[in-house]
Amino acid sequence: MTESTLPAFTMPELPMDILTIREYLPHRYPFLLVDRVTDVTENSIVGYKNVTINEEFFQGHFPAYPIMPGVLIIEALAQVSGILGFVLTNQKPKAGHILLPCRKNKIKNQVVAGDQLVLKSELVMQKRGIYKYNCTASVDGIVAATAEIIISHQKIEQA
Repeated sequence: MTESTLPAFTMPELPMDILTIREYLPHRYPFLLVDRVTDVTENSIVGYKNVTINEEFFQGHFPAYPIMPGVLIIEALAQVSGILGFVLTNQKPKAGHILLPCRKNKIKNQVVAGDQLVLKSELVMQKRGIYKYNCTASVDGIVAATAEIIISHQKIEQA
C-alpha cells in the first residue's frame, strides 16, 4: 500500500456472518450483496455472495437464462471493499463511505444461479481519505470480473 499508514485496527471475529456484515454495511435486502467474510488482513479481505435463483434481479435478467448483472458483481466488490475500509478505520457505516467513479471494471465471465461468487479486495492506496482497492470476483477459480474500486471516507450529513 502506498502513501499514509492506517491506525492500528481491531480484527473482527471471523468468519463474519450476515448479522456482523450488516453492522459494517448500510445496505439491506435486496441490495446487500455480501453473505459471508472469511479473511481480513491489514490490506485485504475475502467475502462470498451465494447466488440463488430467488434473487430479484433474475426476474428480468434474463428469465429464460438467468445471469447476474455485471454491475451487481461490481457492487458486491465495492461492498466487500467498504467492509475492509470500515474495519481498517475502526468505524461503522454512520461514518460515511462514498463510492467514487470506477473506470477499470471488466466483466469476464457469466455468473448464474447456483454459483458462489468469491469476492477479493486488496487495498493498494490510501491518501487523505481516499482508498483505492484492486478487486477480483471469481467462481470456482475462474475470474468473473475485476475492478478498481475507489472509496472516499467522509461524514454524510443527514437531513
